Amino acid sequence: MASANTSGSEENFSCSICLDVFNSPVSTPCGHNFCKTCITKHWDEQVIFKCPLCNKAFKRRPDLRINTLVSELAAQFQTSKRVKYQVCVKPGEVPCDVCTGTQLKAVKSCLVCFISYCQTHLEPHQRFPVLKKHRLVEPMDRLGDMMCKKHDRLLELFCQTEQVCVCQFCTETDHKSHPVVPLNQEYEVKMAQLGKIEAEVQQMIQERLNNIQEIKDTVNRSKADADREIADGVHILTALKRSIKKYLDDVNRMVKEKLKSTEKQAEDLIKELEQEIEDLTNRSSEVKRLSHTEDHLHFLQAFRSLKDPPPTRDWTTVDVHPPSYVGTLRRSLDQLEETLNMEMKKLRDAELKRVQQYEVDVTLDPDTAHPRLILSEDGKQVHDGGVRKELPDNPKRLPKNICVLTRQSFSSGRFYFEVQVKDKTAWYIGVVRESIDRKDLIIVTPETGYWTLFSYKDRLVFNDNPDVRLPLRAELQKVGVFVDYDEGLVSFYDVEARVHIYSATGCSFTEPLYPLLCPWSWRYGGNNSAPLIISPVNQTD
Repeated sequence: MASANTSGSEENFSCSICLDVFNSPVSTPCGHNFCKTCITKHWDEQVIFKCPLCNKAFKRRPDLRINTLVSELAAQFQTSKRVKYQVCVKPGEVPCDVCTGTQLKAVKSCLVCFISYCQTHLEPHQRFPVLKKHRLVEPMDRLGDMMCKKHDRLLELFCQTEQVCVCQFCTETDHKSHPVVPLNQEYEVKMAQLGKIEAEVQQMIQERLNNIQEIKDTVNRSKADADREIADGVHILTALKRSIKKYLDDVNRMVKEKLKSTEKQAEDLIKELEQEIEDLTNRSSEVKRLSHTEDHLHFLQAFRSLKDPPPTRDWTTVDVHPPSYVGTLRRSLDQLEETLNMEMKKLRDAELKRVQQYEVDVTLDPDTAHPRLILSEDGKQVHDGGVRKELPDNPKRLPKNICVLTRQSFSSGRFYFEVQVKDKTAWYIGVVRESIDRKDLIIVTPETGYWTLFSYKDRLVFNDNPDVRLPLRAELQKVGVFVDYDEGLVSFYDVEARVHIYSATGCSFTEPLYPLLCPWSWRYGGNNSAPLIISPVNQTD
């Protein structure tokens, strides 16, 4: 019968005075039930004692006794009501350790009992004074982990030497000579470190976002270069219609392949960066989640996994190298040189203007100059003085070759400079790698670190083994030198004629490159006293 009653509505078990479930219910002579406290207080304020429900009056104040049956039924209903409104445990939540059958979600964990309780089974801890002294915390899984496996005592200290949580007995045995502190003290230290870790993670994320933006910007610039190159090709080659359609297609294909290669490289790098950002974001989430942990033990045990960030690439050395389109159209149109002279002139002019955009300001370094060379005060001119000066020994100097290097070097990207060679009968100009042999006479070739153009009387060659003989250019007055470090390209131009002279392709640059000027002997080939002059670029020529 009790079971049947407990399935009724809350009205059957509620006091009509306080409207809550009965607490120590008593019955009046007329058969109605009230909480003992409620009816007592009600009658304390009355002169005539009446039933609050049926209004029946009593000659004297009734003697009230606890209605045991109603009290038991009310208690059962209260319990079933609490169970009804509690939440069953879900995946990832802490279950009640006391529940049998269907487990309810724990609302607190006791660090004295080492048990997690749902609302119903927590009630004794809220009612009995001795249990009220127990330390209750937010629900925690694996409460057994808070006990020392060796001594079966609470882990309440932290060993700073071995960075582990220990109990009091541990400090008297294995960790006797180690400095230990309370968990809460180490918690504060690690929490401060956690803030630093979070800042570092966020900085790494921002750096990689910046890397992505830089890569995208590079690709956009590469697209603009490709669009411009294709536009030039269309403008020039379509003028020749079907006779050069094949060459137009070749140009478009080569440009697009290079662009596709650049985009593929950028796409792969972006994917890698995004993966690192995802890993770092996950680490950030883990750090944030851990920063909200109130339990010192769980925090310190989980903190150990945060010491080392996820492995990442050093992005300061990674870059997308946009392809160089310099000379693409020229190489195609060279095959039709006789019929394309006018078009080639337009193309070469555009090409020179394009490379001139990469002009750099370089000055000559006197510490590298041969003892016979005379440099101008501004470091822009050099000529052979004919007399070997006594100079202090310097590891940078070139005592055998009558040459001089610039102060500036280049380890990436593109650069361009121009040198006036007017009135010279012999000279060579170009770039050299930093590690060239500076003290002995050597054969000047790319293998020995020289990429240079050499002129002597009626000879114009690119210094190689063997030399590359080039068509002599009448009245060559100014030479332009263009280098695309990442593409492995060195090109030479006749600036006044707006004509390409020669390009060394497929070069492998692995160290800084220095521009080099060699005015040769003042007697070489006759009167060779005129200086080599580093000239500013004039794109209106």
